[in-house]
Amino acid sequence: MTTQVIVLNGGSSSGKSGIARCLQAVLPDPWLAFGTDTLAQAMPMSLQTSAAGIEVGQDGEVIVGPEFRALEAAWIEGIAAMARAGARIIVDEAFLGGAASQQRWRRALGTLPVLWVGVRCDGAVAAGREIARGDRVTGMAAAQAELVHQGVGYDLEVDTTHTEALECARAIAARVR
Repeated sequence: MTTQVIVLNGGSSSGKSGIARCLQAVLPDPWLAFGTDTLAQAMPMSLQTSAAGIEVGQDGEVIVGPEFRALEAAWIEGIAAMARAGARIIVDEAFLGGAASQQRWRRALGTLPVLWVGVRCDGAVAAGREIARGDRVTGMAAAQAELVHQGVGYDLEVDTTHTEALECARAIAARVR
């Protein structure tokens, strides 16, 4: 079976978005890339800072509420529908709920051929990237570095601590069927 979906799971500032862009450049066919940041930005402002939507604590902890979960479920189903319709999809995700987050994606993607990729990065390195980016709450990268991988199963893992996004993308592309 030809890989239809690549799911990149990693903490904030781990390098997932860079890898996704590099994958789009090195894979021979066109691939669409969608990230959890895009979902959050698409939500109304009222849900971007509320208990019903998504809140980021002063320490970088991300808390999601019921309205976020409802919209996230629709978004996941929409991405799965695009893949079932023939689009090749790269998902840039942070499984804040670990195995439960992966299970939500597994249910939606069903029998689609998926390559599950863990994107790891040392928490201190990710924290340095977070500061350099300037668009994240300090502490988010360190808090998520290991949390997002708890109980999650992968076909492949890459580590961006000392490896560039392009090299990681090439390793992932080599596993795409």
